[in-house]
Amino acid sequence: QVHLVESGGGLVRPGGSLRLSCAAAGSASNIDTMRWYRQAPGKQREYVASISRTGLSNYAGTVKGRFTISRDNAKNTVYLDMNSLKPEDMAVYYCQVAYMGVEYWGQGTQVTVSS
Repeated sequence: QVHLVESGGGLVRPGGSLRLSCAAAGSASNIDTMRWYRQAPGKQREYVASISRTGLSNYAGTVKGRFTISRDNAKNTVYLDMNSLKPEDMAVYYCQVAYMGVEYWGQGTQVTVSS
């Protein structure tokens, strides 16, 4: 069982920065790939970034060069550093892991980009 808790969302002006965190609690150990997704109002949930346990990362083209994903394996926590935020980045951000064949999602954290 994995319980994911996101934090760090909020209101930021265009061009600003935010750091999201997602902590995986529960009995899981050695969680492999951890991912971030986002969902804007009226749109489908979309992939943002992922990172393997060994630190290999991947990004959606829309965020590459602006967002950085990282993780702390000792804390079972994944981070998303978001820079140069744009209004189109506004969404609810979710972290996701797959563990023992089961997908787990966090409750989401709202990111609002507005002047």
